[in-house]
Amino acid sequence: MTAPLSGLKILDFSTLLPGPCATMMLADMGAEVLRVESPSRIDLLRVVPPMIGKVSAGHAYLNRSKRSVALDLKNPEAREVIASLIKDYDIVVEQFRPGVMDKLGFGYEQLKQMNPGVIYCSITGYGQSGPYKNRAGHDINYLALAGISSYSGRRNSGPPALGVQMADVAGGSHHAVMGILAAVIQRMNSGHGTHLDVSMCDAAFTMNHMAMAAHLATGKDPEPEDSPLNGAGGYDYFETADGRYVSVGALEPQFVKMLCQKLEIDDLSSLMLSQNPQHCLAVKSALKEAFRQQPLVHWEQVFADVDACVEPVLTLSESMRHPHFEERGMICEVMDCDGNPHAQLASPIRFSGVRYSPLHTGAELGEHTRQVLRECGYTEEKIASMNANGVFGKNTQITLILVGKTVPATSPGTVGFSSSLIFHRV
Repeated sequence: MTAPLSGLKILDFSTLLPGPCATMMLADMGAEVLRVESPSRIDLLRVVPPMIGKVSAGHAYLNRSKRSVALDLKNPEAREVIASLIKDYDIVVEQFRPGVMDKLGFGYEQLKQMNPGVIYCSITGYGQSGPYKNRAGHDINYLALAGISSYSGRRNSGPPALGVQMADVAGGSHHAVMGILAAVIQRMNSGHGTHLDVSMCDAAFTMNHMAMAAHLATGKDPEPEDSPLNGAGGYDYFETADGRYVSVGALEPQFVKMLCQKLEIDDLSSLMLSQNPQHCLAVKSALKEAFRQQPLVHWEQVFADVDACVEPVLTLSESMRHPHFEERGMICEVMDCDGNPHAQLASPIRFSGVRYSPLHTGAELGEHTRQVLRECGYTEEKIASMNANGVFGKNTQITLILVGKTVPATSPGTVGFSSSLIFHRV
């Protein structure tokens, strides 16, 4: 079957997590993604441990199915390449601070002159306008400013540092994908492209769905552990006898009744949704005491075949072996350029039961430069001339950091050179 997004061609100027995650999701659904990478300022995701042989596991995953060209965007001849590409790759994803792409000559208004139908998605921390537009930030900062952190966590220990990058992915990556697909439909109807301004902080702010609705109605600021959904009562994590945890999501009366029956405690249905602090404390105390009596494996067996909204807190190694994820095929194998299989997360989206397989793991820096230029009509002589002029990276002194030692070396300055080592300019 033809993949759903087959025919969409995307130029990806982004690095690290939010942009690459967005374009990976689009590539998983069939879009053709071409990464435009700097030969002198390496994407740090390429060298983030752990490494699988010479490859960063994170890069191999987030940049799967994408091709890579190495272009020095400050070189005038690079503009000619982008002008050639934008005719076909008419969706652009970039993640620089506002104004950077304009200075390079590849901002929305500039590319719009080359292709009026271009869909141009800018993913930034704070957006293209506003007093914070040029301010540095990370996931934790966006969650803090958006108010989410203020009512998350515990009263006595404060907001938690989450194990996943919620603002980066749910805020940046997912909203970018939604915006791009909406813009594609808009272009089909109007013939016009658009500039999408995706702010990770804005998107995080809109994740305050229930809390903000309540705040706007009452004027009251939510606090940690002050509602049924943020740990005030029984909707929480509880420690077991062996130091593990279970999650309890019983809210509805039928689930609360089954929970209490299996724990052999008095029915707490009348107290579970109470806003009374004393009732919440009574519920939490009863559940804490009950779950402390037995190890996790016991509670897994007790709640295995009943609907009580109780599940174990699993490690990643346990999660990937869980029968549900195994049956759903949530771990897949993706081949690298040498034909070696890499275990990776599978796309969670299926189309009539079909899941499309990634083509390959993340490509070497500039691996497809020559191939892409030939597709654009460049001759071998022209490519050689551009290489000599530093379009694909200048001959500069670099340091190659190998395992256990550091040695100086000279960048080959050739098309598609290997980036499997860690490059640091000196």
